[in-house]
Amino acid sequence: MKKFVKFIFKLLLILIIAFVGIFFGKGYWGYLELTQQESVDQVVSNVMSSPNYVSYEDISPELIRATIAIEDRRFYDHGGVDYIGLVRAAVSQFDDDLLKSGGSTITQQLAKNLYEMFDSTWNRKSTEFFVAKYLEKHYSKNEIITLYVNVINYGNNYTGIYEASIGYLDTYPEDLTVAQASLLAGIPQSPSNYDLVYHFEAAKQKQLSVLRAMAECGYISESDINAYYNASV
Repeated sequence: MKKFVKFIFKLLLILIIAFVGIFFGKGYWGYLELTQQESVDQVVSNVMSSPNYVSYEDISPELIRATIAIEDRRFYDHGGVDYIGLVRAAVSQFDDDLLKSGGSTITQQLAKNLYEMFDSTWNRKSTEFFVAKYLEKHYSKNEIITLYVNVINYGNNYTGIYEASIGYLDTYPEDLTVAQASLLAGIPQSPSNYDLVYHFEAAKQKQLSVLRAMAECGYISESDINAYYNASV
């Protein structure tokens, strides 16, 4: 019996090692193919040269905080891939007391959007891993979060925080209040379901989740959630 258990354990170990090897091998090969066509630095440069690109200094700190709170609260602590976050995301799917969350970090989502890798395949995820690692090595956290809010989909054909702020709220990104920032920050999780033109009520419910996440991170107080939720935008 012990020999059988050892055999099963060794077999599982071999399968795991083989899976990891294939996963990262294919991912690195995909990364090389992708970046040979256009380097990460070139793609980033293209984004920054956009007439609607908004620099970090011209983005409301409230939007940065709201985005980090709802998307990736360990953003400043991980190196592009949050292994703790992956475990939390898995657990959150089975625990109703936890806010549901995904396993992708802001850096991974940036990598996905920079190269438009929107297909949900293992090959795409493994390639995304290496792009995210490159971003973390060559760009600061402030640069990464700035790039993210400039390329992410905010629904209603608005790409980036400039278009979303002006289009939805007629407000410049630097002037966004907590109420406005928390409303916009929830949209990228499901742009077609939370856009403010056709799904305002759903967006307001999502805003409540953003405000609660901000309170959990210490960005706002619990007692202020309702005030921000009910504030005019």
